[in-house]
Amino acid sequence: MSTEPETTEDTGPGTPDTPEGPDTSETPDTSGTSGASDTPERDPAADEGPEGGAEQAEGESPAESDGPAEGDGTAEGEGSGDRSEAEAELAAQRIERERIERRKAERKGPIESGTKLSGTAADLLAAVRAVESGDKPLATVFEEPAPAPRRQAPEPVRRPQQPAPAAAPSGPAPETVESVRRVLARGGAPEALAPQVAAALGEAAGDALQDDPWQLLRTGGVRPEQADGFARALLGEDCGPDDERRGRALTVWLLEQAALAGHTALELPALTAALAQRAVPDPDTAVQSALAEGEALAFQDALEEPGAPAPRQEEDGEEEERPVRVLVGLERYALAEESLADGLARLVNSPGETAGSWETVAAGLSGGAAELARAVAGHGLVLHTGGEAARAEPAALLGAARAAGLRAFAVCHTPDGRRRLGALLGGGDDVPPAGTVAGVLAGAEGPGRDADGALDLDLLIVLDAPQLDVENAAMLVESLPDGARLVLSGDPAVLWSAGAGRVFADLLAARACPQIASRTPDPGPLGELVSGIGVGELNQVEAPGKEVVIVPVRDAGEAVHRTVQLVADSVPRAFGVPPEQTVVITPGHGGAAGTRALNSALKERLNPGPGRFGGFDPGDRVAYSPAPGRTVPGRVVNADADGLHLQCAGAAVVVPRDRVEQRVRHGWALTAHQAVGGRWPAAVVVLPGDAAPALSRPWVYTAFGRAERHLSVVHGVDQALPKAVAETAAKARTTRLQTLLRAQVPAAG
Repeated sequence: MSTEPETTEDTGPGTPDTPEGPDTSETPDTSGTSGASDTPERDPAADEGPEGGAEQAEGESPAESDGPAEGDGTAEGEGSGDRSEAEAELAAQRIERERIERRKAERKGPIESGTKLSGTAADLLAAVRAVESGDKPLATVFEEPAPAPRRQAPEPVRRPQQPAPAAAPSGPAPETVESVRRVLARGGAPEALAPQVAAALGEAAGDALQDDPWQLLRTGGVRPEQADGFARALLGEDCGPDDERRGRALTVWLLEQAALAGHTALELPALTAALAQRAVPDPDTAVQSALAEGEALAFQDALEEPGAPAPRQEEDGEEEERPVRVLVGLERYALAEESLADGLARLVNSPGETAGSWETVAAGLSGGAAELARAVAGHGLVLHTGGEAARAEPAALLGAARAAGLRAFAVCHTPDGRRRLGALLGGGDDVPPAGTVAGVLAGAEGPGRDADGALDLDLLIVLDAPQLDVENAAMLVESLPDGARLVLSGDPAVLWSAGAGRVFADLLAARACPQIASRTPDPGPLGELVSGIGVGELNQVEAPGKEVVIVPVRDAGEAVHRTVQLVADSVPRAFGVPPEQTVVITPGHGGAAGTRALNSALKERLNPGPGRFGGFDPGDRVAYSPAPGRTVPGRVVNADADGLHLQCAGAAVVVPRDRVEQRVRHGWALTAHQAVGGRWPAAVVVLPGDAAPALSRPWVYTAFGRAERHLSVVHGVDQALPKAVAETAAKARTTRLQTLLRAQVPAAG
């Protein structure tokens, strides 16, 4: 049975954001963990805005976005100023996307698909093929389909390592912004949006917005109803729900919202249903218009059930008809997913010629590490699953491979993951053979590149693999030379990536390569608790050292009040963990017990101050987001004319003044997506009553698993927690990686 820290009288000033919280003593009830409750798979902010996920119709799943500093988990530390780091990463991504575009241009046939569709589905498929091939003008693009088999992808073009780019202009030209401002004013929209709109629409943004007011939807945070109002003000009587421009813009917007929620494409019925709910009179025509303009792509994939027999040959020699699904997606994610499948197939189908060296590596290891090494000896791609304790196995493989003279390197999702890996390696190397995914892709970390631009490696180990989105995974895989080995290792029960795709889960389901499941359990009561959650059971655990504590609360105000007491008083006194080593995790940013309310209360107690630097004071804990989907915990050092000075993951970071509001938040309290990939000595998981609808097994597993020594659960959701753990799995994501990979790689045993 779990226990609690010693009781303590209510000390310290009351928290300003919890007026309804009763002034009671810090006496958490002792109870089993089955009474505890945690937060959901995603971060449902209660209010709209950059932090909140808005409710959406089928086909427009709400994004798991955390806003300015809400990337999934702690991420790579920044070793340079804000501008150079962010621009270096964006430049690397632009180079990779240009490479993907070149490969697309080299293809003479469309993506592989079936040929037995009819009606709307056949029209959609014919449209995208005709547009891509250039065989037909747009006016006749829907007249007849032209199916063709998909070619084998050419050898990927290597991306050379690029130096950090010189500082580029920070925004659109002033005259472009001014032209957009005039159009916004005529339509009654906030003129403050002008820089964002100009950046989204490019050099001729003013004319583009005047010609098509619904292009306003390309600006982050703008909702369809707002774009409709803007269009009515500009177009007057010419504006209507059946406007072709509106249908096309809404199609793209829905696909973008789906990508934020993790989908790389949407099934056609889901997309048309969502368009209908947005008052588009003819959803099919809207989708066809988006395809004809090249703003979306269509695919059809055969539906293959596991264990189903292969299709039979009919008497006329044709293959038996199989059911298919029609998907529509944005080109950006379609090309990344295809590039990833091609790269993985290249690794699987072209193992290197260093098997003897790998056998030597395996001979020096034992247990799970030896099993992993033997799999790597004969295969270019290997998957490894397990919890925190299982990280010792890929760490041992990394050390043994380097000792044998092989070029080996590892990447993690966060700087904290890199630190934990370094501890397992013993820190013997002058230059640790580990980095972060973002650092390697930006060229700031890693083993260097060969003459062809590929990573100079025999082995790349990717830890925290569930956090790989499809774009980052594609760039990593395409950076590997022929004959290199790739090990993807991670815990499949945690939350999926912030970006589109579910790469690790798709690869596990595709069974295209060996899968090594670690038999090393996470130790202690916390390990037992989290392991049970992973299989859908919220068990009571014996916690003689007070490793797990349940703190029942009646409302959100009391939840904030108790959380502050735990962080500031009870946990430091009972366990010797100072407040700066305790993380608070809650479902979302909005609401009476969201990150904003909790951070306000924790700042008042732990580092009170006037917030003279844009709401921040020296010593404040912060969550810094250098790019969407990444969060780096840090601390405010000072501020000057250059911006806000932070210390993040051991590196100095300067955030320009005009970017502080978008990139920095207070960081005593995080969402689970911000915290994934990191671990703290103590964690306080806050579950207010309104969190119940957002609970899921992956969210609970991730939040509870951030604690190394002690977990307190501020519990206000009654039986919603055990129900969520038992019944609510991860929300499905629509992706194509399994289908693309199975076409090139046979299933492994």
